[in-house]
Order: sequence, then structure tokens, then C-alpha cells
Amino acid sequence: MKTIGIIPARWASSRLPGKPLADLCGKPVIRHVYEQCLKARSLARVIVATDDERILNAVAAFGGEAVMTAPDHPNGTSRVAEVAARVECDYVINIQGDEPMLDPRVIDQLADVLVHAGEPMATLSVPFASAAEAADPNNVKVVVDQKGRALYFSRSVIPFARCGTPVVFKHIGIYGYRKDFLPVYLRLAETPLAEAESLEQLRALEHGYDIAVAVSAYPDRGVGINTPHDLELARKLMSEKS
Repeated sequence: MKTIGIIPARWASSRLPGKPLADLCGKPVIRHVYEQCLKARSLARVIVATDDERILNAVAAFGGEAVMTAPDHPNGTSRVAEVAARVECDYVINIQGDEPMLDPRVIDQLADVLVHAGEPMATLSVPFASAAEAADPNNVKVVVDQKGRALYFSRSVIPFARCGTPVVFKHIGIYGYRKDFLPVYLRLAETPLAEAESLEQLRALEHGYDIAVAVSAYPDRGVGINTPHDLELARKLMSEKS
């Protein structure tokens, strides 16, 4: 069984245009992500999927593999699916291109869950560190059933604590797919909950497909880079570790 990693990386970003090539301690952000992926034991191949020749050329310059994709993909999953269709593999890990400190063991854990759970999709979660963090709608929440399958993802806090103090879990935005499920997913019609929450994984749930969810054994993911402030924070953290 062959698992590959695909990193969707587009140039356009409303909050930080050109984010993949932003300098982070002497290397572009996308290089940090790529090199972390290479440390994952589960990946037979790592590919950057981009819509911009500047990113394509930058990845080639440091010896990485990148391919051009169509410019009009609606989301990262669609971009990943285009590339996966060209590659011989059984499983695909969709890795965000803005997490330069991603622990490669997270990738390996997700790959293991994907292969052994038997579901068409898999992802990870971690307990929230604070109530304030959980209240932020930018942090997606997930609840699961007794077999570790997602019941729902939401930007609202779930479950509602009417009795007791249930643990609220944060969804980590890294996905695994069986390759044969990706074209199926792309054919699924848009669904009301996915549109209301603006969460593409809900489309799979609403059409009756299971998503395996495991609690990450490696919760420290550093800083995800979405804004100039995030970039400065990542520079500070990396400088402190060097």
C-alpha cells in the first residue's frame, strides 16, 4: 500500500499574498513544510500542488517536486485530487502548506489511522487548551462516536455542556483519503451544512460517508501562518529553537 503526501499551495491569499514564498529564517515557508514532510516515514512521495509558476520554480530550486494544477479549484481537496489522479498510490495525505513546524509524526499517525480504520477519509483532533480557544469560530470543533468516526464538525462549541464538563476537541486540518474516494468526493453535490459552516468535510458526512478521527499523540503544531503577525511569530519561535 503506497501513501503519498500532497501540499496544495496557491499564491493568492487575502491576508498574506504569496505566503508559500514568504521568508522564514532564510527559507520560504513552503520549503519548511516540504522538509518536514520528507521526515515522515509513511510517505513514499511528497508533491507540491500549485497554481503559480513562482512557487513551482521555488520548489524545484531547492530540489523538491512540484506540479502545476488548474487555477480555478474551489478548495485544497480539489487541487489535491487533480494531482493524485496522475500518481500511482493507494492513499493520499493532504498537508496544509502554511504549517512549517508540523511534526512529521502527525503525518505518520494519520496515515496509520487511514490505512487501518477502513474509512474513505481520516483526520485528527486535539483537546482544546482553553475555553477561550474553543470559543473562537476560526477553530473548528469535532465530536465523534464510540468507534472514532466523526459525528459533526462545527465552528460553534460542541457538545453543549448542559450537564458535566465534556472535553471539547479541536479539529486539526490535515486530511487523509483513499485515492479512489477523491473522485467520488468531487462529484458530491454541495450540502446545506457544509455551506452554512463553510467546512468542506461536512459534505462527505452529509452524503453518508464516514470520516475516521483520532486524537493526535503530538498536539504541538507550532504556528499556522495565515497573517503577517503569524509569520513574525513563527520567525520568533524558530529563532528561539535554533
